This record gives sequence, structure tokens and C-alpha cells, in this order.
Amino acid sequence: MIMYTCAFCKKHSCEAENPEPMPQNCPRRETEVLKQVKETYRDPKAAKLAYHAALVEAEGYCEKTRLDEIIDFAKRCGFQKLGVAFCIGLSREAEVFCTILRHHGFEVVSVICKNGGIPKEYLGIKEQEKVRPGTYEPMCNPVGQAVLLNKAQTEFNIILGLCVGHDSLFIKYADAPVTVFAVKDRVLAHNPLGAIYLADSYYRQK
Repeated sequence: MIMYTCAFCKKHSCEAENPEPMPQNCPRRETEVLKQVKETYRDPKAAKLAYHAALVEAEGYCEKTRLDEIIDFAKRCGFQKLGVAFCIGLSREAEVFCTILRHHGFEVVSVICKNGGIPKEYLGIKEQEKVRPGTYEPMCNPVGQAVLLNKAQTEFNIILGLCVGHDSLFIKYADAPVTVFAVKDRVLAHNPLGAIYLADSYYRQK
């Protein structure tokens, strides 16, 4: 089985019009796979997302914030009802975010991570494994967020600060396309790339 190592490639044959010679494990060599992949973009739903994503990228490159681009993308795609799946720890940010989206004419449905109030014991979490042992802690319920937004028939869903793994479950069970506005990283003020930029200093000690 071929191991792709694009993260370590310095040639970037993927960007060249005439890429020869390509690395032996370059995905561009996968002609049959890429032929099938290209056919996927003939599906109207995939084609619409890809087309408008390319336009948003070109027109907002280094000029628009991610918030601007989400609004632009949703409008271009004709999405009217947006879903926001957010972390309870970012409730204030979620309120401001949803207010901005409504200001731009969208119908916004928001579902908090602790929806349902299901105790962590349901997952088999022991008392000493809780964030705050000795207290009632409801579990994060990303499947619930997805199902409730599915029930609301949202056309486009946006993640705001869901935990690692919880975001994976939400994406898995959501019916509508999903994008991410912000991810959770309490240590780095929700800027996880800070860990990469510190890789040669602080994180070298890890």
C-alpha cells in the first residue's frame, strides 16, 4: 500500500502544469483514483460546494476574515437556514456569532453541546475521570447536536469550539455540509496553530 507523505514534499507537483518528474508516491500518479474523484464533482451538490468555495477563496484571499468567508459562501450557495453547533464554554461567542449571521439575513438554529443533560456516567465515566470529580457533569452530546439540527432541516452547519472527537461525531452524524468557524484550544486562546509556531522552542521540550 502506498504511503503518501505530502506534508514533507518540497516539490509540490500538484501545483505544476507539467509536473514531471513527480515523487514516486505523489497522489498525482494515482490516475485511476483521480479519474473517479473528478467524477464526484459532476454531482450537482458537490459541484456547487466546490465551485463557490473556489470563488470565495479567490475573492477573499488575504482580505476577508473566516467569518466573512462563511457568510459569503453560504449566500453564494443559496443556504438560508444555518445550524450552529457550539461549546457551552463559548456561549458568549456563539451569541455574538449567531447575531451577526441573523443580521445578514440567515435563519439560525443553534444547539449547545450539553443538550439533553445526559450524565457522563452513561458513557461509563468514573467519578475520578470527570473534569470536576464529585459534581454532576453532563456529557457533551455532539450526536444530539447533529440530530437536532437534522430535525430542524438546516442547510449548512457551522462548528464553534467543539472538543476534539466531539467535532468528529458531529460531522459524522450531520446531514448538511459542515464547516468550522473556530476550534477549541483553551491553552492557546483557541489558536491551535500556536503550538506549531512554537515547535522549535516551547514544544521542543515536550
